[in-house]
This record gives sequence, structure tokens and C-alpha cells, in this order.
Amino acid sequence: MDDILSMGRAPAPEPYGRLRIQTTDLAPARWLTDRFRGRDHSCTVAGVVVPGFGAYVRVLHPAWLEERPVPWREVAAAHGRTMAPGAGWHELIGMDREYQNASEYGLPGVWDEHPAEGPTPPGVAEALIPVLARHTRTAGQCWFGLWDGYGRWDFSRFPTFETPYRDEVLLAGPLFDAVSPVTLDEFAELPDLWWPEDRAWCLGGDVDLVSTYVGGTPALIEELLAAEELETQRVEPGDPVY
Repeated sequence: MDDILSMGRAPAPEPYGRLRIQTTDLAPARWLTDRFRGRDHSCTVAGVVVPGFGAYVRVLHPAWLEERPVPWREVAAAHGRTMAPGAGWHELIGMDREYQNASEYGLPGVWDEHPAEGPTPPGVAEALIPVLARHTRTAGQCWFGLWDGYGRWDFSRFPTFETPYRDEVLLAGPLFDAVSPVTLDEFAELPDLWWPEDRAWCLGGDVDLVSTYVGGTPALIEELLAAEELETQRVEPGDPVY
């Protein structure tokens, strides 16, 4: 299967932006995989981030109109719906969850491109980073997980660690370099998982989701909920993910 997946894919660049791919020691990810053991966390907030934090938040990836980000609340209002906690994008626009994201579902003058599926979009990441940095003592030393199945490059030569969803390559670098992969390619995926050396918080996303999730202290989550440049919702570890 790995050979099939790697066909036609260029070898993954090393480093990945300014992040360093770990080629041998995956010990920094062991705490995360240990927390996943013992329960089925599939399709839940705790399965995308990691269980055990004091509070969690959902960060919504914006829709777009002519390259301008559009909050979900504006889309909901334009479709005559309320922004219910935990709602999926498909519910806001009145579609089945399995609908195919495509521009023909846009609403003229409101949105013409659905929220980005996958790991945290660069614009959202740039708004998150300063807040996350204020809630760790080790912003200069962070760890990242990147799904090895993204189709752009072949990561098969690197070791991986397991999460309930994916096999992840381990990367290292300062928090402020989390967006640096876009220097390789503007469409390069950012890491799915981020956490600092002191494990004060963890950020998680997935190729199939239009939201990013963060677990951390109540103080961090309150600051994220109050951040004007982000659209966020409080969630619980057992809540479903979208």
C-alpha cells in the first residue's frame, strides 16, 4: 500500500519549510499516543487533538468571497439560519453532510468558496500563533505531526507515529515557524498537530475537516474565544468533529 501511495510523488523536502523532519527519535510524540490508548476517540474532539486538557475550542475555517474571508455566522445569517453550537458547514448551507464541496453551492454576494478542508489554513494559523505563544513557556521548542498521506510529497522514508485518525511524520521547530511550509509551495499543508515541549496545549486538525481544534488551559481557551480575528466555539472532548 505504501508503495502504491508513493508512486508519482516527489520525495518530501527536508526540512519542511523551516521545520525539521525527525528521522529517528519519535519519543516526543509518545505522550500523545499514550493518551489516546484505552478508549475509542474516533470522530471526536479528543481524537483530533488529544484527551486530558482542561478545556477545548473549535476554530472555524472561514469561507471566502472573491478572496476575502467570510465568517460562518455571516453565511448562516444569509441562509436564514442561526449559528448553532457544533453545527457543521453543510448544515449552515442546507446540504447533506456528504455533499461535494464545489463553487456552484455558493451564495452570490455572500460566499463563493467553501471553508478549506484539511489542516489549519495559513491565515487562521497566523492568528492563532501569538495567542498560543502566550500560553506556553516553550514557544521556541515545539513539535508537529504531519499526515504522511498528503498527496504532494512522498514521506515514506520517514518513521511515523499513530493517532486515532492517521500515521504522522514528526517535525520540530519554533511555534512561529508553523506556517513556514508555504515557503516551499503556497498550497503546502501545514502540520495537523502542534504542541509545545511543555505540553501546555495541543492543536489538531485533519484532512477531512473544516475546523481546527485546540485543547489547553481554561485561560487559553477563553482568550481564543475572545479573539476577534478568529471564529470559535467552545466544545467538549467527546463532541463530534466537522
